[in-house]
Amino acid sequence: MIMYTANGLEDKDHCLRKYAPLVKQLAHQLMTRLPYSVQIDDIIQAGMMGLLDAASRYDDFHGAQFETYATQRIRGAMLDELRHADWLPRSLRRDMRRIEASISLLQQKLGRPPNETEIAKELNVTLAEYQQMLQETRGAQLVYFEDFNDDGEQDYFDRLSFDGDSNPLDLLQDERFKAELKHAIDNLPERERMLMGMIYEQDMNLREIGEVLGVGESRVSQLHSQAVARLRSALKGH
Repeated sequence: MIMYTANGLEDKDHCLRKYAPLVKQLAHQLMTRLPYSVQIDDIIQAGMMGLLDAASRYDDFHGAQFETYATQRIRGAMLDELRHADWLPRSLRRDMRRIEASISLLQQKLGRPPNETEIAKELNVTLAEYQQMLQETRGAQLVYFEDFNDDGEQDYFDRLSFDGDSNPLDLLQDERFKAELKHAIDNLPERERMLMGMIYEQDMNLREIGEVLGVGESRVSQLHSQAVARLRSALKGH
């Protein structure tokens, strides 16, 4: 049993050993949403530093279970690491925006979600080249990190404090945005809608999702990137 004191956890080494699997689990969940340029070991290392920070800061009187508190600190440390890293090269951001623009144009023209072949044709690339673009842009977020940064303003993650009173998902509290997001998700092709639920609601990793859909992990990555592009295209202006 881990003992708690006013200065945090009494046995930090035991804490690190016990919760190291939690760090790895959170890292693999996050990697589902990140490009291949991000190394899993870097995310795990940042998460371990977050766990150590949680062990030092935790106060049993917060009224929260340690695992709940640690999860927040671990995720915060991982996001902070991503903020400081060149997590998505400009060329990949450019490709993702090209995909989004093509999807938006085809959606208006066809009156339905375009399929991969149609998107590839609009981009003037082969289907294989388009799927490779999706693979490389794996994990482009619904909102890119720099989208939170106004000229002359502090970076979004600098303004966030990952403590017991803050929540990185506060952005989603806008009811109109949530309604539009739900509508956009509902309008995704069925398989992509299922995939988004497995990632963001059930916290399943690529391998688990691939087993459900009967495809490989790389194909899951492609479908996820495409789904995110569809959502970003639908939510332009929000």
